[in-house]
This record gives sequence, C-alpha cells and structure tokens, in this order.
Amino acid sequence: MNDIASGSWTLARDAESLAWLTIDKPGTSANVLSSGVLAELDGLLAALERDRPRGVVVISAKKSGFIAGADIREFTGITDAASGYELIHRGQEVLNRLSRLPCPSVAAIHGFALGGGLELALACRYRVGVADDRLSLGLPEVQLGIHPGFGGTVRSVRTVGVRPAMEMMLTGDAISGTEAVRVGFANRAFPGERLEQEVLAIAERVAKIPTDVQQMNKRSVHRAMEIMGLRAAIRAGAEIQALALTTKSSRETFGKIREDVSKGLSARDEAFGDY
Repeated sequence: MNDIASGSWTLARDAESLAWLTIDKPGTSANVLSSGVLAELDGLLAALERDRPRGVVVISAKKSGFIAGADIREFTGITDAASGYELIHRGQEVLNRLSRLPCPSVAAIHGFALGGGLELALACRYRVGVADDRLSLGLPEVQLGIHPGFGGTVRSVRTVGVRPAMEMMLTGDAISGTEAVRVGFANRAFPGERLEQEVLAIAERVAKIPTDVQQMNKRSVHRAMEIMGLRAAIRAGAEIQALALTTKSSRETFGKIREDVSKGLSARDEAFGDY
C-alpha cells in the first residue's frame, strides 16, 4: 500500500486501487471530529479527487469504536450565531465533499457511530457494521440542546425516512446494529472478525461497475437530490445549529462542560438514565 499520514488520518491505497481512510486521533480513546480532524480529511478528499481510486473505505483504528461525534469542547467557546454558523458550515462542506466523491464509499463501523460520526457515515454511500451488542448508532447531541448540524437531519431522513429519523433526532436515543440494519441506517452487519473482509468484498463488487457508469449514476441521483433541495436543506441545518448553540439550555450545558467535561456530560445524562 502507498500511505499518506495526516495527523489523525492515514490514506492507503491497496493493490486493487481501493483507498482506505483510517481515523485514529492521537491522544484520545475515542475519535472525535474536531476542526483540525475535519480539515485533514478535507485535504485527503481533495487528493482522492485528483487521483481517483476505484472505491473508498472509511474505518477507525480505535478499539472503542468508529467516531464519537464532534469535539464538543469547540462549542463551549461559541458566543454568537455567526461564529457557530461558520464552524458548522465548514464541517458540512467536508462531508458534502465526501458524499460527492465519484467512486463508491463505504463506512466500516464498529463500537459506535454517534453524532458527527453517524453524520460522516451517512455521507458515505454504504454503511457496514459489526453484528454485536456493542454497536450503537445515534444522534445524542440533541440531549445537549443542539442540532445534528453536519447534515444528519437531512441525510438520515433521505436514508431511512421521516419516522425513524425523527424518533432518533427527537429522543437522542441510540439504536443497535440489528435495528440499524432493519430500518436502513446500515446496509449490512457482520461478525467483527469478518468486518474488513466483507467491506472489501462490497467495495470490490461495486468497483466492478465501470467508473464512468458509476459517475453518471451518481450524478443522476445527486441532481435529483438537488431538485428536492438537499443542499439548501443541509445549509439550513447550519443556520439552525448556529441558533441552537446560543440558546439558554445549550449555554448552560456547555458552561458545565467548560468547567469539567466529565461532570458536564454526567449532568446531561442523568435525566435520561440510560447512559
């Protein structure tokens, strides 16, 4: 493989010209999407646009799971809607770039994909999970009093329909891997020891379709989504998130997190009793 390391990400191409994007944020037990992590990903996606692979696999090197969400510590310093919008819109543009890749993309998920982690997975064309009791997918940021602003509201509805997406967004509850496959958040689930093997098989199977046909098919779908207002809806999500980051409830929560992250999150979770 030819590897490119970029802080929290490694980009490797295998002999079949499949690109493996591996996230492993240094110094943390769980991956989070800080501004720096997203900027690194943006640069690697630009490299993939210039030198297109047959397919892209996004995977985590952390034993704990895929991605736990955005870096909520960055939210604690936001004091006005304009700065909130700028932060969220930058993240949206990175995930939009991932979704626009002309080649197939697969998110390989183990442990959890929460908040921004699930939003990143939803920006991939396929999602494959580990079939065990640990796998958990959700948008728990609503329990902080904020909004799934990286496009999760729009892409979740597009992926699974209004009712299951709305239930997840209104409660903040996570769902299991079995439920994720049933409702459509995940395409398939396999035993953990087979995850990479099965992801590779899916990526290789899809990559057998000629690249020009893939591009035309994807362009057709994207045009349909644009006609239905996908991009405008995602952009509106940044505006709503910017407002959510400055509400009384979210400022109270982030004030507690700024003082002590663990205690702040515990105070958030106490009311729900299931985390």
